[in-house]
Amino acid sequence: MAAFQATDASRTPAIFTIPPMELSERQRKYLRGLGHALNPVLLLGQHGVTPAVVAEMQRALHDHELIKVKFRGADREARDAGLAELATVTGSSLVQRIGHTALYYKRRIDRPGIVIPDA
Repeated sequence: MAAFQATDASRTPAIFTIPPMELSERQRKYLRGLGHALNPVLLLGQHGVTPAVVAEMQRALHDHELIKVKFRGADREARDAGLAELATVTGSSLVQRIGHTALYYKRRIDRPGIVIPDA
């Protein structure tokens, strides 16, 4: 179901979003296979998650559905928190995280491009 997400004005503007998909292990495995050959679309540095980063990630997820993000310049706890925050704020699913790189998936409602197998 779609819901209107009201967010703090300092973070991101309120947008029309859907809740993230719950992915089974089989679906995650399939998406990890697709994401293996991808290059990072978004590179995060010392400033972490900013409204501009969130807006760019939402655009990239809308265009590609499956994206890789590289998070550099932070310690492990800050990196884990930032990657989890990106998934929450954008309404995407964190498929995989290895080191500084994370893979996110968000299905497009209007025109899905990736068909994932049933659970």
